[in-house]
Amino acid sequence: MLKQFLTTVALITLSLSAQAKVKLPNILCDNMVLQQNTEARLWGWDKPGKKVNVTTSWNNETYTAKTGKDGKWLVSVKTPAASYQPLSITFDDGDGTVTLNNVLSGEVWVCAGQSNMEMPVKGFGNCPVEGYNEEVINARQYRGIHYVKIPSIMRMTPQEDANCEWKEINAETIGDASATGYFFAQTVNKALDIPVGLIMANKGGTRVESWLTKENLEKYTKEPTDSAGIVNFKPEWDYHRALVWGNGTFNPILNYTVKGIIYYQGCSNVGDPGDQYSQRMKILVDQWRTQFALGEIPFYFVEIAPYHYDDVNGDWGARLREQQYKASKIIPNSGLVCTNDLVFPYETTQIHPAMKKPVGQRLAYLALNKTYGMKAVGCLSPSFKDMRIVGDTVHIHLNDDLGAISRFDDIQGFELAGEDRVFHPAKAEHFWQPGGGYWDETIRLVSPEVKKPVAIRYCFRNFQIGNLKNAAGLPLFPFRTDEW
Repeated sequence: MLKQFLTTVALITLSLSAQAKVKLPNILCDNMVLQQNTEARLWGWDKPGKKVNVTTSWNNETYTAKTGKDGKWLVSVKTPAASYQPLSITFDDGDGTVTLNNVLSGEVWVCAGQSNMEMPVKGFGNCPVEGYNEEVINARQYRGIHYVKIPSIMRMTPQEDANCEWKEINAETIGDASATGYFFAQTVNKALDIPVGLIMANKGGTRVESWLTKENLEKYTKEPTDSAGIVNFKPEWDYHRALVWGNGTFNPILNYTVKGIIYYQGCSNVGDPGDQYSQRMKILVDQWRTQFALGEIPFYFVEIAPYHYDDVNGDWGARLREQQYKASKIIPNSGLVCTNDLVFPYETTQIHPAMKKPVGQRLAYLALNKTYGMKAVGCLSPSFKDMRIVGDTVHIHLNDDLGAISRFDDIQGFELAGEDRVFHPAKAEHFWQPGGGYWDETIRLVSPEVKKPVAIRYCFRNFQIGNLKNAAGLPLFPFRTDEW
């Protein structure tokens, strides 16, 4: 009887001990990637006033934190240089220990945005990703790429935790990873030969306002932030709701120490008036940088791809792309990827284009050049610089051609208009002419229908694929010189 009693007491003690041990957020778990060479934040919950010791395997140092009245604790640990050596971290509050294994030190990036960032390597229904089988077969070549997907949930108040876990990329797990994010990580991993961790916090259909805080929404917009206003939103448009996606899907990651953010979003903001989108993009980036409290971390984002938006020749999609380009000029330490060439001609009505690998690669080119110092990597798309009109001919110069353009003949996508504001297809050709003691390189535009041109447009339609690229094979940003 005494033996049975002692056994029962021991089991109760063990149970209480297990319940008392330190609690970690789900994002801190086996297989996680820590940002290398920094002070990485680790955090969790315990009894108020409790001391938590955190011991790291790579230097055998112990860091101590004490919980506040709310039971929260946070500590920063020095992380080592990136390597594929598995590491461990042990948390001990005196009542029990928790150990995380197979932790790597590397580069950590957030994958944010809407469905074209969320779109996995295995694709969506009726929306395939080009090269899926090949990527599954080759997945084991890219050791050290890990990812965690934050569940897409709506919440009225900011959430501190999310039901998630880190996974290693392999043939079984690659299919569920963000395609754009994975191809970004694949390129960075290949170039730097270090682990890359991806935090996928995104939701299909969301607008830029979906990620703004209540304070920013009330200060800069007229979006509803109260439960009554949001409940009255049409259920079939839940993914358009302001506030709730940031609260539920993004807030849980804000303590994590990251290198930067890659972002693919914009389709749901097509039709926004004036400069609204570019201004709100800047507000969002400022907000995230403040919330992460890591300084002016890099922000690289993707131009929305050509799509019909119910009228191939309409320009509201083009106007959103124009806003994205403007945003890239007002957001410090940012860069924009042009995708004008990354749709197939038959994808007019496909909002999720299949060519995701070049999107991820181009984001990686920005990171490699601007963040990691690989200046030999061409990362900038050309853009319109200036024009000169001579009779019926327009000569234009470009920024960032990187010393060459990709073709001298059969250049597609340019249009000219006269004072009647009607645009007609233009013949474009590469042209050299002497000027000021040097040879002036331009693109020369003419149109038989326009004798006195006053304005140019390049691929400034909802769906129009151009073919002019620079020396790095990066496409010319769509543009217009008019404000009609």
